[in-house]
Amino acid sequence: MRSLNFLALTTVFLFVLAACGGRTVEITGSDREFQEALKTQLITAEAGTIIELPEGTFHLTDVLTLKADGVTIRGQGIDRTILSFAGQTSGSEGLQVQANDFTIEDLAIEDTRGDALKINGGKNITIRRVRTEWTNGPDEENGAYGIYPVQCENVLIEESVAIGASDAGIYVGQSRNIIVRNSRAEFNVAGIEIENSQYADVHDNVARNNTGGVLVFDLPDLPVQGGQNTRVFNNTIEENNTENFAPSGNIVARVPTGTGLMVMANDNIEIFGNTIRNHKTTNIIIVSYYLTENEITDENYDPVPEAIHIHDNQISGGGEDPTGGNSFQSKKVITVLRLQLGTPFPDIMYDGILEGMELVDGRLPEDRRICIRNNGDIDFANIDAANDFANVTRDLSAYDCSLPPLSEIQF
Repeated sequence: MRSLNFLALTTVFLFVLAACGGRTVEITGSDREFQEALKTQLITAEAGTIIELPEGTFHLTDVLTLKADGVTIRGQGIDRTILSFAGQTSGSEGLQVQANDFTIEDLAIEDTRGDALKINGGKNITIRRVRTEWTNGPDEENGAYGIYPVQCENVLIEESVAIGASDAGIYVGQSRNIIVRNSRAEFNVAGIEIENSQYADVHDNVARNNTGGVLVFDLPDLPVQGGQNTRVFNNTIEENNTENFAPSGNIVARVPTGTGLMVMANDNIEIFGNTIRNHKTTNIIIVSYYLTENEITDENYDPVPEAIHIHDNQISGGGEDPTGGNSFQSKKVITVLRLQLGTPFPDIMYDGILEGMELVDGRLPEDRRICIRNNGDIDFANIDAANDFANVTRDLSAYDCSLPPLSEIQF
């Protein structure tokens, strides 16, 4: 990608700081001078500040940090204003934000050593037309997260793109009131991931060419737990068959290559209106945290998924070449299942583990059931993971039920 020459730098590097007395700061000079000016403006920004970045590719070496509330960072387009950290020597994140009422739009963040855009502990966060990318393609050495709000409230991510993250491209963790829409995730380990969060709508996105397309997880030993109430709808989730390249110790390293949508230990999940197709292992899998075989020491953690409603999706293709993730345990499970199930694997798989749950006639109560209905001519398997896959059943009739629709997320 091109860099601006000196003449362009002297004419178009404008930062409009609306709240600082309406003053305009004109930045000229080399990449280094540009970087120092940007860092200064982020440090001195006040509520209402708009930092407007010009078109071009800017080569930065240091992490950028913002802690002021009410700031907007605005570029000239997702492929027109590019902050490149390929030569980063200080810090690991690209842009690190700890603030409320923050908006970032119309720019790209490339090739950071660690996470590209991390927002920690903020309220009223808007991420619009932002691209995060590692331009060398899938690689274990890439940063873990592309777009990464954590412990936030009222998060909107729209019209954005995430490529090449070694954990998750678009990730929202330990947060509340979330909308991810009209975005695209490709060539990440997890395309879009909602983790330990409550009240999320994930819709009208494209997740393609990741290891796993969309993940909805709840994990132990995190400050915020009790993931629930996520709707995943009207998305295109297809051909997520990129070999798992996560570092082997990460939880997403266990995601089998070729997974469309995976729910782990999360409750009150509604999955509908999606097109999910052509995944090497399976299109949808629902599992408890027990399947990881990790020890659970957190007494407050609920490892079993409940109230999962999968309905009115278009599901097709795949299951022909099931394989594990980038971990021994994951590969072992898939190897055993190949012996039990043969190929192709079913479109929807459920681990069937109900350990510690209060059951009614041997199953979850009516309002906590796993319900699968109106998804066309699909194959299904309860893999009976609690009994070492001894009694696999393909009977879908026990899951032919429905649950009340979840509410739309608004804020």
